[in-house]
Amino acid sequence: MADLRINLAGIQSPNPFWLASAPPTNSRYQVQRAFEAGWGGAVWKTLGEPILNVSSRFAAVSFNGQRVAGFNNIELITDRPLEVNLKEIYETKKRFPNHPIIASLMVEPKQEKWHEIVKRVEDVGVDGLELNFGCPHGMAERGMGSASGQVPALVEKQTHWAKEAAKTPVIVKLTPNITDITVTAEAAVRGGADAVSMINTINSLAGVDLDSWNTIPHVAGKGAHGGYCGPAVKPIALNMVAECARNPHITVPISGMGGVSSWKDAVEFMLMGATGVQVCTAAMHHGFRIVEDMIDGLNNYLDEKGIASVMDLVGKAVPRYSDWGNLDLNYKVVARINTDICINCNKCHIACEDTSHQCIDMLKDTAGNSYLRVREEDCVGCNLCSIVCPEEGAISMVELKNELPPMTWNERQAALSASASCKIDSLK
Repeated sequence: MADLRINLAGIQSPNPFWLASAPPTNSRYQVQRAFEAGWGGAVWKTLGEPILNVSSRFAAVSFNGQRVAGFNNIELITDRPLEVNLKEIYETKKRFPNHPIIASLMVEPKQEKWHEIVKRVEDVGVDGLELNFGCPHGMAERGMGSASGQVPALVEKQTHWAKEAAKTPVIVKLTPNITDITVTAEAAVRGGADAVSMINTINSLAGVDLDSWNTIPHVAGKGAHGGYCGPAVKPIALNMVAECARNPHITVPISGMGGVSSWKDAVEFMLMGATGVQVCTAAMHHGFRIVEDMIDGLNNYLDEKGIASVMDLVGKAVPRYSDWGNLDLNYKVVARINTDICINCNKCHIACEDTSHQCIDMLKDTAGNSYLRVREEDCVGCNLCSIVCPEEGAISMVELKNELPPMTWNERQAALSASASCKIDSLK
């Protein structure tokens, strides 16, 4: 059995699965139940000045029969007094000394406010701090959350203020509601962050009721933008983690989140540079016991791969992630259809004919039976046919041998530039 322990900026955890700061970590009762179920750590629901929440506050987006493909909320930070939360954190840490508890914090962008709350939460024994610069709604309108997180100078300054008072590691939670998340990640590093976490929720509106014309959710007929999360945001989150992991100026560990629903998701995030993962929507959808399958699946995967420690996964796929200009223009794959498996639904032909490169022919054999064949000389290897095909194994993407050496767009442009320079020189 592999070693599932992780070390995130000095924070030790029995496994990489943490609950994110959200409704599942709102109280002692919940966090203790989570630790009993097997979660490695928990980021306590964001602490600050208690607020008033509204009703209703959650919504979900379903797709093609799958419930909660995406999740939307307009809930804010804790609505319970700070003293109550601190007492429950202390009691939970005493009962579960080997499970890290991270305090998520959000206060006004004032030095004295950060110093005060950091000292108070560290006094009850937390293992680390997570500065919430990501919440896109409600708190942002008050100058906190993503209102701070979208301004690199404020991220750097507030991180520095927290670090002035902190004795435990400081994690900075970043907003995805920005053009380039690496800019604010770099600002966090300059401010002294020990780690960064990403992504927080994405600005969203879940939908509109076609009968009442109310937004979903609505509060007495009024709606507001909220934060989007769940499986639908995973590709966005994975990209942002990867961009930060390959940035040479971001030299701190990453705690990854955004659509993590299974052990497979966790492995992908870790391969792309995350030291551990945080989970929210999946726990809200299925309950705390899902961590059992996550742990078992991760253990089995590591054993099958012959990997002794989960930490050996971290960042292993990052060198394979680059810019479009570094991709080999001479690499060639084509689609091939296995007629023994094909069910002749013709979805591949329709997709290719209507929206791609018209390279799948509908033919008949000598017995008059229909079959499909790809004209490989016209196939560009876009993958669309294999994506829409409902039958596993019916379409394969096959690499073709190429007589030409590898060449990227950047190399091509450099060669053309050099050639043009030589011609100019020869005319002198």
